Amino acid sequence: MTDKKNITGIILSGGKSSRMGTDKGFLSFNGKLFIQASIDALKPLVSEIIIVSNNADYDVFGLKRIEDIMDNAGPLAGIYSGLNHSKTEYNIALSCDIPLISSGILKKLIEGIDEVSEIIQIESKGKSMPLIALYKKSCKDVFYKLLQKGERRLQFAVYQCRVKNITLDSESAILTMNINTPEELKVIENEHKH
Repeated sequence: MTDKKNITGIILSGGKSSRMGTDKGFLSFNGKLFIQASIDALKPLVSEIIIVSNNADYDVFGLKRIEDIMDNAGPLAGIYSGLNHSKTEYNIALSCDIPLISSGILKKLIEGIDEVSEIIQIESKGKSMPLIALYKKSCKDVFYKLLQKGERRLQFAVYQCRVKNITLDSESAILTMNINTPEELKVIENEHKH
């Protein structure tokens, strides 16, 4: 498996969520902050973790925090910013709203590294997840050109690169669920009790 010294973790913490009314990374589940779940899942697999956020509150984690290069340009700009600061060829990008994410899931991305794929993303329940994905640093040039043209759609940008999907079994699907609303948080709280 690719050595962790060649892999950087990029956590996207894009700030206030309109649907949650708060910064999602600071929500907690089972007593653990959402962003801490992302940090803990990445830690065994990467040499450095970069948090992309304009919110200085994230500095409490003692990790490298970088400002988003473009304001309000969404996750595409966030991933571009992270890749731009990364010192490694491989980068695992993760949003900060996946409280059940595990190192095991992220390991599947690393195991999927091959000669040709520039992006390896998780697919769960038929949905591809570019915010649980491995990006080669070279993608940043493609993303930069798209951002310059005003493109903001991450899904669109991903398919301008050579992409491979790693499909999860249905048991693992809950581990990749991202939380956008208080209702969704209740769903995982209930599911997780059983």
